[in-house]
Amino acid sequence: MDEFINAFSAARMLNAEQIACSLLMSFVLCSVLSFIYRVTFQGLSYSRAFIHTMILGGMVVAMMIMAIGNNLARGLGILGTLAIVRFRTPIRDSRDMMFLFVCLGVGIACGAGTYGVAIIGTIMISAAALLLNYSPYASRRSYEGLLTFVVPSDSGNDRTISDTMELCCASFHMIAMREAVQGDAVEYSYQVRLLDPSYQQELIEKLTTVEGLENAQLLMQRTTVEL
Repeated sequence: MDEFINAFSAARMLNAEQIACSLLMSFVLCSVLSFIYRVTFQGLSYSRAFIHTMILGGMVVAMMIMAIGNNLARGLGILGTLAIVRFRTPIRDSRDMMFLFVCLGVGIACGAGTYGVAIIGTIMISAAALLLNYSPYASRRSYEGLLTFVVPSDSGNDRTISDTMELCCASFHMIAMREAVQGDAVEYSYQVRLLDPSYQQELIEKLTTVEGLENAQLLMQRTTVEL
């Protein structure tokens, strides 16, 4: 019974130095994580606001943990307040969500005063993020790309084109075919896997030598995206 009453008693009081130290530690460690995020970012829509969210989010969580302390009533009150607030900003990439979650975890650790957990966790997670970014781990399609070209409708060069692609590709599959130039030509789209990434230019050069073939283009897939 006494423990239940103590849970609703006054929370532990922190002095100004402890509060400032916790917030500063959260700022520094979240800044390190945001720097790692910038270095390893390979997406198409970089957001400066998201970097600020990572840093400020960690500091806000640290402040909330210090405000709650060991008081159960405060924790329930803040939980109810946060349940009212609805965050509608979508996070498209799961990797972005993990970086934001790590910064919130750092804020919790700093607010609770467990600086060792915050520092070691930041170092280990940053090292893991760098390792995964610069290693080919989990990449299956680093040599794959989308090949498109246009040939006349009555060219009859299908076999020649296939033989040319076999010289540079380990495999190729037609994924689309549509009429072009008001029906006088056909545009083909192939998913190709090159024997070696250095064959990109060579494949285009060989295809341009095929009679009637035009607009040969090769778009390599990013190794971070599995289509």
